This record gives sequence, structure tokens and C-alpha cells, in this order.
Amino acid sequence: MDRRQFFKLTAVTGATATLAGCGNPENQIMRFVPDDEILPGIATIKQSICPLCSSGCGVQVRVMQGEAEVIKNGQLGLIKMGVAKKLEGNPMHPISQGKLCARGQAAIQLTYHPDRLTAPMKRSGDRGSGQFQEITWDEALAELTSKLDALGAANDQKSLVFMTRPMTGQRATLISQFLTRFGAPAAVEYEPLGDQVLRRANLRSFGYEQLPTLDLANSRYVISFGADFLGTWNSPVAQNVGFGEMRQGHPGQRGKFVQVEPRMSQTGANADEWVPAKPGTEGILALGLAHVILRDKLRPDNTGRAGAQVEGFSGGLSAYTPEEVEKRTGVSAEKIQRIAREFAQNQPAVAIIAGAPLAHSNGLANALAVNALNALVGSVGQPGGINFMPRPAGASLPTAREMSADKLAANLLNGSQPAQVLLLYDANPVFGAPPAWRMREALSKIPYIVSFGSFIDDTSALADVILPDHSFLESWVDHVPESGSMKAVASVAGPAMRPMYNTRPMPDILLEVGKKLAKPLAPAFTGDTYEAVLTAAFGDSFSTAQEQGGVYTDAKPAAPAGAPVGAANVSIADPQFDGDAGQYPYHFLPYASQAFHDGSSAHLPWLQELPDVITTAMWSSWIEINPKTAASLGIVLGDMIDVTSGHGTLRAPAVISPGIAPDVIAMPIGQGHEMFTRYASGRGANPLRILAPIVEPETGALAWAATRVKIAKAGGDTNLILFSRMGPLSEHTEARR
Repeated sequence: MDRRQFFKLTAVTGATATLAGCGNPENQIMRFVPDDEILPGIATIKQSICPLCSSGCGVQVRVMQGEAEVIKNGQLGLIKMGVAKKLEGNPMHPISQGKLCARGQAAIQLTYHPDRLTAPMKRSGDRGSGQFQEITWDEALAELTSKLDALGAANDQKSLVFMTRPMTGQRATLISQFLTRFGAPAAVEYEPLGDQVLRRANLRSFGYEQLPTLDLANSRYVISFGADFLGTWNSPVAQNVGFGEMRQGHPGQRGKFVQVEPRMSQTGANADEWVPAKPGTEGILALGLAHVILRDKLRPDNTGRAGAQVEGFSGGLSAYTPEEVEKRTGVSAEKIQRIAREFAQNQPAVAIIAGAPLAHSNGLANALAVNALNALVGSVGQPGGINFMPRPAGASLPTAREMSADKLAANLLNGSQPAQVLLLYDANPVFGAPPAWRMREALSKIPYIVSFGSFIDDTSALADVILPDHSFLESWVDHVPESGSMKAVASVAGPAMRPMYNTRPMPDILLEVGKKLAKPLAPAFTGDTYEAVLTAAFGDSFSTAQEQGGVYTDAKPAAPAGAPVGAANVSIADPQFDGDAGQYPYHFLPYASQAFHDGSSAHLPWLQELPDVITTAMWSSWIEINPKTAASLGIVLGDMIDVTSGHGTLRAPAVISPGIAPDVIAMPIGQGHEMFTRYASGRGANPLRILAPIVEPETGALAWAATRVKIAKAGGDTNLILFSRMGPLSEHTEARR
């Protein structure tokens, strides 16, 4: 019997004892006196915010009396306390509307994860070894403060680097203020599947540098160019609600949905018509549709600013005839003309672009083309079309940064970037960057690294000190959604339960360290805690915001910004790929996993055991291949195959799928972590590790769909696990052959 099994038994019997046959003091079971009176069997509902993607869904936390294993005053023991039992969507919240996706349901495991860090840790082995030993908060904060003081004494504040994923809300504001007042550069933001390209296109076309809000509920015709809007992109919960209304909410009228993509996604599986176009040609197809609409005078050209961004739009797009577009996209001229007429004649209609079409060298041009198509049919700012969510007063948006992650890595490697201290929060660039960026090597050159992570992952394993954050259920949390509603939303929630371990919220650490510095921050922060920061930010509405999970205001979007200086109309060139087509005959398409998205939630066991909605695979990686392609190579379900680009090779089992083009090889992102708790470490393969370092030129965003590969059968037993079989396929392979 191990210690945790014994604790479970103790929680049932109510006994206080020691492990049988073991008198060691460290095994003494403590039973702490509860801090609060809790009524057994009575549930309390508290508000919170899901942290597992940028949607910012409001959640309700069902809190009941339970026994939790906690650390108090340095001792491990049991206590009766209010513990979170279940998460559901907050029906008052404009984004979630009472609904929650699978990842949102699994977010509760962030709090109870067995490998969660419970106290400050200091590196005790080589960098990257994952070997740490526990230290006190006084020791940890004194060490961090001394490192920052050393920068201040040397007037070298610019050698402080803060790296995070894109954020909104008061956390982002606090980080920005801390860095500015200290004298450090702005935070470096990185996520491998970012939306910088679409934000830039929307700024150029419409004057809003943000993701669109889709009014699917009132649309009669939807064309999606690569956007997995029901699965992984933007605000899936809100978009699922709208899609359901579009399909069922209007008696006698069922809107049509067309999905354009080379590999069938969850969203594509819900389409009336699935159209596989050649990768990176989606914008060309959009202009082919627009050409037909203009040629046949189905709609007048009132595109204005959006049309002006695309070369040839004012002249009727004569270079984009259906016959010419068929040659470039692989979509028949007949189908182009039919869809164009349907799209123009079934109003309101909307076109959506996201995902792989934007992850090419011509990604921005693809987005501008779809924006112009929307403007042509009058869907911008109208019911059933695309809109831009109003912003609460003073709220920030994710915007382009002066320093990108790839430039940071390059500058660290060539010695041009002054960097003595790195603060790392909610980002894992070692996992998410292509190998040519040499991210691990680059970050290892920084003398002192501090992580605020709650788990040891591929990047935090390089840290010298880890200062573990509270879980979102133990913290004050806030968020300003970018999309998903036409109300201005500022979400906020207090702790749903008491902290279980010796952890501290990242914002409180910044506030405390800021006060301890030898050169005080100027101006000083007015509050000592993040709760005080939020109280001041929300003002008189703070109490109401806590009760309902935020402040939701009817408002109009801000006036559009002027066109960016130097912006000019663009023509859509064919996409450029890394790898010669003769040597690397297949397009490689990594895609966001519904369970893990970009890999940041792969450590949650509920999501590991969640069957993929298309393949039913679980607890594993896989490679999707068209049946004709597989047959030509003698590959069957479960065969191990090697996928090789000009930048590396990975190995994973094959899944034969008719929902993928013959010249495309697809693979979900999320697995392949070298270090990320017992559930994700060493499991599967990471498709990001064989990508070329191609970026979209204007935004610098990673063009993660621009790599070509070759494939070959490999030996060895399969490690594919399908829900229908509930076990590895190796025992079935010979019988199937």
C-alpha cells in the first residue's frame, strides 16, 4: 500500500494513524482542524473562468465538503474543506452560455493532479534533468529579488526577459506595468498556433485587429476555409451554440454549411459539403467565388476598404476565372460556379478562414481574400455575418510584439540579445518551436531562469527556480474575451476553494517582489495583492461582477482604426513549401488536437483518454493517410511509419482515413513531450519537431503548414490505441493481414 492509497482509506474511516510497520516521522498523518464550517452534502456554486484556451468561458464550480490532502505549515495532512467537485458552463456568461467543452470539463484536474508542484523548487541537477529540491518562499523570493537587484545596480534592466503566451485582462496589464516600471522590454509572447495573421488581415480589411465574432445563428449559408470553429478555433463553445441555432433554430429553414480543407476536421464532419482544396490555395478559391459573383452581377462591388486590399478586385478579378482557379486549387470550375451562386443568393451568408490556410507563406493574402469575399456579400457588421466584439474600457488585445520568439532565440544564440534573467509564465516554447530555432539551446544561454508553472514541462525543466502558481480554482482570475459575443465582457472570479498546497499566485509574487527591490518600481503598485488590483480595476461593479462571473455590457464596437501605414493591395501567390516535391511528395499537416490543442493540456488524464472524434484514437499519436496512398505503399491500419522532412524524422502508427487528400499526411499536435508529468512524458511524437522554420513575412507567424515530407514503413509493434478496441492493435495486426 502506498501513501496515497492509505490517505484514501484514512479519509473514509476518519482514523488518525501512521503507516503500518513504518514509524518514520515523515509518514505521520496529520488531520488539520477545518478553517470554515461546511455543511456536509450541501453544494455551493461559485464562479470561475476556464483557463485552457483563450476563449475565456465562464464556469460554475460545484463546491461541497470533502477531505483533501493539503500542506499546511510545511506538513502534509488531511482536512475537511470545501472542494471543487464539478465544473459546468455559467449560464449567465455571454461566451459559455451554460455550456462547456471537454477540455473545460477536464480543467478541474489542474487542481488535483498528482504531479502538481506543491512548493517552491530549486534546481538540483543539470539543466533539463527535471531534478529539483524544495525550498522556502523566503529563500525563493530573496534569490529572485537579488537577481533583479543586480540588474538594477548595473543599469542592465533590459537584460530581464519575460516570456508568456498571449494574454488579455489585468494579468497582462500587471506584467506590462511591472516590466515597464522596472525598465525591461515588453514581454515576448509565443504560441505555436497563434492568430496573428488573421488579426493583421482584419486590421487591414476592416480596422479591427482582433478575431471576428460569428453570428452563425442568423446565417443561412456558411463557407469555412480551414476553420475548425466547432472543435479548436477561436471560441468553440459560443460557435457551437450559434451553429446549433443555424441548423435547428429556424423552422422550415436549415442553413447550408460548406467546409474547404484538405483533411476532414471535426467541423468538416458536420458540413453538408466537404471540399478538399490544395493546401495554401484557399484564398485563390475565395477570389474565384468572388469573380463569379462579380461577373454574373449577383452582388454589386461595395467592398470598399476590404476589396482595395486585394489586387484586381476593382477590375472584376479577371485572373481568377473558374477554369484558372480549378488549375490552381484542384476544385472543379463547375463546383466553384455553383457554390458562388449559392453563397450570393442565400443571405445572410458568411465566409470564415482560420487554421492551416493562414499557416502558409501566403497566409495573409488568403485571409485578405476571404475578408473581401465577406465584404462583397455584405456580411461585415451585419446579422448573420462577422462582427467585432466590443471592448470594455481600458481592455487590451493581443497585438504584435517588437520581439518574436524566433528572433529572441536567434539573438540569444548570436549574442546580440542582453539576457541575464528569464521569467517564464504559461508558455512552453521548447515543445512548440520548430527545431531550426534551437529554442532549448538559446534559452539555456540565459544564466537565471524562473518559471511560475505548476508542472515541470519541456521548458520549465530548464529553470533554476520554479515558483508554482495557485490553480485557477484557488486564485483570483480574470479575462477579457476577444470574440464570442456582441456584449463587452470583462470576466472576474474569486477563489472557489482554499489553496491546497504551499503555492502563491503569480501576480502576487510580482507585486511582492516589486516592493522588495532595492530600486523601487516607479510608480509603485497601489495594491499589495492581485485582489486589490482587480478591486480597483472593476470599481463599483466589482461585487456584481463576482456574483455573475463578470461584467457584461451592451455596447458598440469601437470605431475602426485607419489602414496601417504602408499597406498596399496584394496578389495571392502560390504558397511556398520547404522541401522539393520530388524528394518530399506529401504536404505535412499538423493540426490542433481537440483534447490537447497545442499540447498545453496533454498532462490531463481525462483528455488523454478522450477518444478523438474522427479516429477514436486515445493515449497515443497517429498519422492520417488517404486509403489510396496507403494502398500504394502497402500500409495498413496500425503500421508504424516514419515521416521525414528536411528537419527531422518522427515515427507513429498509421490511421487510414478517407477524409484526407491523397497528397496530404496529417497528424495531431499535443503528444511527444519529453517532460510533462507521468501522463504525457515520452508519449507519442511531436509533429512540431520536424517543421521548417518558415514564417508569414508580414507578421512573422510560424507557417506550420508549409513543410513537405516523405513517408516509409518502419518496423516494430504498433502503439496505436483505438476506443473501439480499447487496447493496442499489435495483437490484432497479424489476424487482419
